[in-house]
Amino acid sequence: MDREWAIMIIGSLLPPERGCLVRLDGDNRRFLNGMLYVLHTGCPWRDMQERYGKRNSVYVRFRRWICMRRL
Repeated sequence: MDREWAIMIIGSLLPPERGCLVRLDGDNRRFLNGMLYVLHTGCPWRDMQERYGKRNSVYVRFRRWICMRRL
C-alpha cells in the first residue's frame, strides 16, 4: 500500500490540515481509508472501525474535503 500511495501521488493531492496541532500526512491516509471504507460498505459513520481514527474527525475531514472539492 505504501508503494501505491507514493505512485499515485494521492498524498500530495490532499490538503494539509490546519490548526495549532497539525496532523501528519499519515493521518490523511488513515482518514481517507476510513472514508473509503464507509463509502464502500455503506455503513453509518458511527459504525466505522476504530482503526481509521475517531469517526467524528474522519467525518469532519470528509465534509471539509467535499466543500473544498478535493473528493
